[in-house]
Amino acid sequence: MESRRLPRLKVFDDPNHPNNRRYIVTETGEPFFYLGDTAWELFHRLTRDEAELYLKDRAAKGFTVIQAVVLAELDGLNTPNAEGHKPLHNNDPTQPNEAYFELVDWVVNKAEELGLYIGMLPTWGDKVNKKWGVGPEIFTPENARVYGEFLGRRYRGKPIIWILGGDRPIESERHLQIWMAMAEGLRKGDDGEHLITYHPMGGQSSSQWLHNEPWLDFNMCQSGHGARHFANYAMIERDYNLKPTKPCMDGEPRYEDMPVGFDPQKGWFNDYDVRQAAYWALLAGAHGHTYGCNNIWQMYMPGKHNPVLHARRSWKESLQLPGATQMSHVKALMLSRPMLLRVPDQTLLASDPGKGAEHVRAARAVDGSYAFVYIPVPKPVTVRLDKLSGREVRAWWYDPRTGQAELIGEFKREGERTFTPSGTGETDWVLVLDDASKDFPPPGKVK
Repeated sequence: MESRRLPRLKVFDDPNHPNNRRYIVTETGEPFFYLGDTAWELFHRLTRDEAELYLKDRAAKGFTVIQAVVLAELDGLNTPNAEGHKPLHNNDPTQPNEAYFELVDWVVNKAEELGLYIGMLPTWGDKVNKKWGVGPEIFTPENARVYGEFLGRRYRGKPIIWILGGDRPIESERHLQIWMAMAEGLRKGDDGEHLITYHPMGGQSSSQWLHNEPWLDFNMCQSGHGARHFANYAMIERDYNLKPTKPCMDGEPRYEDMPVGFDPQKGWFNDYDVRQAAYWALLAGAHGHTYGCNNIWQMYMPGKHNPVLHARRSWKESLQLPGATQMSHVKALMLSRPMLLRVPDQTLLASDPGKGAEHVRAARAVDGSYAFVYIPVPKPVTVRLDKLSGREVRAWWYDPRTGQAELIGEFKREGERTFTPSGTGETDWVLVLDDASKDFPPPGKVK
């Protein structure tokens, strides 16, 4: 198969830049916006035709990373993939089944052809720390190192981001030694060319155990699915302020079409919930963000699979849920201004940022050339214009539902100014403030 080589990714490294080691860039220094989709069962449940349909849809919607698991959660060791193959002989990580990995190879190559990176989990966490789920625990430090080296060597030169973990905590020295060994194997196999992070269980972050590990390139938290309006920005804020500085992100926030707290009686997360999680995280300092949909992560097909966590429509139908399209507007906004300059700054707000559903989040460029203020419910917000640069400030409303921008006007850069968004209820907006002399394009548009 013809595939285009995507640029290698690295952590932004410029000791003279105020945002040194805050973001991910390509090998040539271009900002890379990690917009992830959650497809945990991609390798395990989909045929090649289905995988191609899924990947083409996600590429068209602007996603840049697809998070998928080699040894999958839903009995990934003993239930064969769509072509009838199990991943390992005798459930032994040192005996990979070539036939299974041929399908994984095909998906990786198809993703590359479409401009997508694979956020590849070598295994779901239950194979290391069962805790709940199917398991079984099959890893030791010795076989984890061999398996890691096998994967690293096999996918050297491919557009991969390694994601260790898989929804499980590190609760013993043995767990830690297994993940350390797997990371060592990956590094040896791919000669260190891919970034590595760790996906923890809900309410936790990779930083709790691994922040000081040199192989952990960026931190990932999971704010999870427990409640509406969960303050994921607080988790990002914590990781953002750690030393040494590492990029951070929310790798599993509230999923679209997932019951709140896994209980349909509490309602269902919708597109508003996933937008709120994305803007809260990014304006708190996250380098990128992952979207998820309950029906898609498990690649649920009624009549073929038992629904997990109350899945209620097919993955194919769920591709068109509004939250996924709206993630492209998040990405467009972030890339329409110099991304590597963005820093969280709540001092932009002269008004009370609020709590719960009403919490307002602000970020600006370190040089004052622009600012973003996310307003989750339509209430007036007062900002300090002197936090920006230039003589005049150009203000816009950016609609996170449509990606459309509306010019508010230009104002002298002095004192405080109150802006009042339109709408009622759960109508969110982003207030965009620009140094008018920079003549940036409308928010969401790239020159």
